[in-house]
Amino acid sequence: MKIGILQTGHAPDELIETAGNLDQMFRTLLDGHGFEFETYAVLDGVFPTGPEAADGWLITGSKFGVNDGHDWIAPLEDLIRAIDTKGLPLLGICFGHQIIAKALGGRVEKFEGGWIVGRVNYQHDGKELALNAWHQDQVTKRPARARVLAGNETCANGILAYGDTIWTLQPHPEFNSEFIAGLIEKRGRGVVPDARLDAASEGLDGPVDSAKIANFMADFLKKERA
Repeated sequence: MKIGILQTGHAPDELIETAGNLDQMFRTLLDGHGFEFETYAVLDGVFPTGPEAADGWLITGSKFGVNDGHDWIAPLEDLIRAIDTKGLPLLGICFGHQIIAKALGGRVEKFEGGWIVGRVNYQHDGKELALNAWHQDQVTKRPARARVLAGNETCANGILAYGDTIWTLQPHPEFNSEFIAGLIEKRGRGVVPDARLDAASEGLDGPVDSAKIANFMADFLKKERA
């Protein structure tokens, strides 16, 4: 099964050598599930010919915001709607989560409580789900079709599903604690309040459910649909 990775951001140059770029992180996360991957760096103007170019799709995170007005954002929204119309499986993570919501009629805004960084717990099916997060924007109004699968008091729309073809989440299952630590130093200082970064650093030793989410993502992409 071919998965098209729609890359909407780059990892900091200082972290790429050890962690890989954002698309590579998802290749690593989903390794062992039999996927073939092709990356389309949409932020650099590289787009697929259409939704049929892959069997399933994944949109990465980004340092950019969905409301920033970059010239690649509107074509990406068009592609999202085309993938949706075709009924192909689509995953979105952080920026991907937000741009899918925006493209399908939702609203994304900066969280009034500021940045959410580090290990975060979400309520999912009556249980806690722990994942690393790094965001200021979030989905504040869901598209009419979207249903909430997980959230918490600072991020009500943590995981959204649209029918059985689109599944999106605000946090980052592809980010391990080392990468978050790197982001704190390379992108966080001077942007995110130090107290919030320090608190995030102190919580990085806690376990996260990335492997569980990776298995779900793989199953979601591969499952048979009518």
